[in-house]
Amino acid sequence: MAAGPGDTGFLALTQLQPGGHLLSTDVAPEMVEAARRRAVELGLDDVTFAVEDAASLTLEDASFDGVLCRWGLMLVPEMETAASEIARVVRPGGRAAVAVWASPDANDWMTASGRAALELGLMERPDPGAPGPFRLSAEGALEEVLAGAGLEVAVVEDVPMTWTAPSLGAWWEISRDMSRMLAMLLQRLTPDEVEAVREGAGRRLERYVRPDGSLSVPSLARVARANRP
Repeated sequence: MAAGPGDTGFLALTQLQPGGHLLSTDVAPEMVEAARRRAVELGLDDVTFAVEDAASLTLEDASFDGVLCRWGLMLVPEMETAASEIARVVRPGGRAAVAVWASPDANDWMTASGRAALELGLMERPDPGAPGPFRLSAEGALEEVLAGAGLEVAVVEDVPMTWTAPSLGAWWEISRDMSRMLAMLLQRLTPDEVEAVREGAGRRLERYVRPDGSLSVPSLARVARANRP
């Protein structure tokens, strides 16, 4: 669910075979097509694709053994409804695995630009309750949403990760491509203001630059496994 280009599902597909089937969904048709092309490139079988709104799935009740949702639930405007949809489509005894981001303080890769813009007075502090990458970063927030949907939360684990880039310049270009919020911010700034944000973000990440000029930034995700009673 909210699979984007499909990577997470494709990794899980090997655990479903033989005999299992993967449905990869996203609300954006462009993402679904990207996932379809990627599956062809990888030569994957037993996978289908569908454009689906996570908060209003057209899938039948209790029709899946499990649901995977990586870095998507906190971005859905009707987040609690999306969690209820997960519970609805999973069969009794089935499972859901949901990944979100932990504290912004543990994810400099994603926050450096926004914090630089805040310091420069070029943006307002985001509403913590609005759709965004850190909407479920507070302790207990993910468990509360899943339990409220009728799922039994079995495990919650913080998972360390590392983001890498060939250089600070490469990180900047990647961030502009990955972050819709950053892209929208930069569209309304002057060239001088854009450069100021870039330089401010770079200063925040300098401590992660290795001797060869490449970047290695630690990150922290939070993952929950929940069961459908």
